[in-house]
Amino acid sequence: MGSKNKDILIVSNYFPPETGAASNRIFSLAEKLSKHQYNVKVISPLPNYPHGKVLKTYRGKFKVKETFKSIDVTRLFVVASKSSNKIIRLLSSLSFAITLFFYILFAKTPNRFIIQCSPLFVGFLAVLACKLKNKEIILNVSDLWPLAGLEMGILNDGFYYRILQKMESFIYKNSKKIIGQSNEILSHIKRTANCDDKFLFLYRNFPQFKRPELVSSSHTSSTRFRIVYAGLIGVAQGIETICKEVNFPSQMEFHIYGDGPMTQDLKEYINNKENIFYHGSLKREELHHILMTYDATLIPLKNRIFGSVPSKIFEYAKLGLPIIYFSDGEGANIVEDLNLGVAIREINYQLLENQFIKILNQKEVLPSKKEVLEIAEHHFNLEKQFNDFDRNCLN
Repeated sequence: MGSKNKDILIVSNYFPPETGAASNRIFSLAEKLSKHQYNVKVISPLPNYPHGKVLKTYRGKFKVKETFKSIDVTRLFVVASKSSNKIIRLLSSLSFAITLFFYILFAKTPNRFIIQCSPLFVGFLAVLACKLKNKEIILNVSDLWPLAGLEMGILNDGFYYRILQKMESFIYKNSKKIIGQSNEILSHIKRTANCDDKFLFLYRNFPQFKRPELVSSSHTSSTRFRIVYAGLIGVAQGIETICKEVNFPSQMEFHIYGDGPMTQDLKEYINNKENIFYHGSLKREELHHILMTYDATLIPLKNRIFGSVPSKIFEYAKLGLPIIYFSDGEGANIVEDLNLGVAIREINYQLLENQFIKILNQKEVLPSKKEVLEIAEHHFNLEKQFNDFDRNCLN
């Protein structure tokens, strides 16, 4: 392969130093490409997630070019916000999308693009600009918008929703190849794009990190069974509702790490809960060390989102954490089929509470940390997956 074909530009709405699954996923892909001798560059907004404010060192700037851990990154202007107001959130998304559109039109860029979608407006304007410039588009789909917005109650099925559907269809039809994080996503794209010859590739969100030494028991002298949640504290996860509705048994603790739009609600709910603890946000490496001291992890999705498979399944399985999955769909299938833990498929808080009691009474036996690690090593192999991606999508 000539050096020209080794040039790739990734468009993503999230990238480190931002935290979270989306940021980690794109950095992992960029790092893999770089290590396989691709000349990879990234375009993203000025860092602002999850706090909704541009990080201090980037404020007041329209464009920043820098190198992050050997990856060349161009960060473009964005009106940052974490407001729950739909109009404000739309304007925030549009600000980066429009800046990105003109950047692709007028800046010198590689011929091959990997475009992360969602957000939908970012994906649409990036694909439109690439089409106008006759670029090769590989679309990376992690969420199905606008369908996810409809299922979460953010959008209504009306005129605006149908416009978003047309944008979605345009994105799929004008991408040469499409990679999706779940089988549900790929089946939806096949139906929406209405073309059987579209090249589709399953690319799971397998993590890449050096695992800390395995810890077999809790790091405290407590005899309580300790469950942990780590991630975005948002509407879709419903952590604050779990804290409000579930009476955790006295011999169990629930520990929470992360940040997001529902953090303040969470803090209010746990004021009078003696066995629920909120620890704020930690850097990923530090978080991994601490997570391995817990007995199990809770992975909830308050609203069943078609196509969504939380990357926490893969990341926390690689840390050896047995999983209590509180939702339905492909994520629940993975947890059950691979024996990574237990899935409560109905969003019923009494069922979740009963499941906790069963675990405490050993009427429900979770796999051991060693067993979870072995399963993750065998089934969640990023190197093998990337080699398949390289061979099928980039050659």
